[in-house]
Amino acid sequence: MSKKHQLSVNHLLGIKDLSRSDINTIFKTADNFKSIINRPIKKVPSLRDITIANVFFENSTRTRLSFELAEKRLSADVINFSASSSSVNKGESLLDTINNILAMKVDMVVMRHPNPGAAMFLSNHIEANVINAGDGTHEHPTQALLDAYSIREKYGEVKGKKVVIVGDILHSRVALSNIFCLTKLGAEVAVCGPPTLIPKYIESLGVKVQYNLKEALEWCDVANVLRIQLERQDIQYFPSLREYAMFYGVNLGILNSLKKKIIVMHPGPINRGVELSSDVADSDHAIILDQVENGVATRMAVLYLLAQKKIGAN
Repeated sequence: MSKKHQLSVNHLLGIKDLSRSDINTIFKTADNFKSIINRPIKKVPSLRDITIANVFFENSTRTRLSFELAEKRLSADVINFSASSSSVNKGESLLDTINNILAMKVDMVVMRHPNPGAAMFLSNHIEANVINAGDGTHEHPTQALLDAYSIREKYGEVKGKKVVIVGDILHSRVALSNIFCLTKLGAEVAVCGPPTLIPKYIESLGVKVQYNLKEALEWCDVANVLRIQLERQDIQYFPSLREYAMFYGVNLGILNSLKKKIIVMHPGPINRGVELSSDVADSDHAIILDQVENGVATRMAVLYLLAQKKIGAN
């Protein structure tokens, strides 16, 4: 692999660490893998000699399954680790847990962890490549990559597009990674939600703040709608889910009232009837299932590029 088509990083810890060139390299590689996963024979031997451990200290369905499928499409050997059924419950440290896994000759670790910075901590202590599958409220880089890739697929490019991120910005790692990714690619980004769920620092990241959903949707080309992360909220940030849905829930009525057609995205899982109505989730506005498919292709690209860089260094 030429240096022109290599990543500048050895780990994927966050979008903040990637250059625009890195992101475009991932997208071009994902284009190739997307054509492969739509063929009758969907596997390639690209990572046949690579062993990957999926280490999840938080519950996950979509991200874990997407990574596992991406790994198997690349013919890697896969180990799945769940903290709920491990020695972590007996007091074992993160580093001891990972070192025990690495003793099985693992080459790459895909990790989700409730604490921000856990992936970076791990990358400083082990030789295997680390991919951050979400660390607390910090970042979720592969979700941002697949979201931006989906916008690129729909519009041809991300640059110049207006994207509003709607919902629980304060507790969302998806929002932060999306802001970093979209602004690096030249998109205009706004956030919209109740004032209590918009971080005070958010404008310093180069985004606009909107509190009126209708105005935000009139402005944008793309609405990326996030769920309310009740599991991360230690106080009540709004009176009720019903009231939240009244003011910030995206429904077909409000979309039909706009002067133009916009596309709607959601990282999942959807709380139907809260942030998104069923008639929107199942409509032709939504590209949610495209995001799922693109998630496999972009994760295949990330895994492949990191593995190739490591192989080239050895």
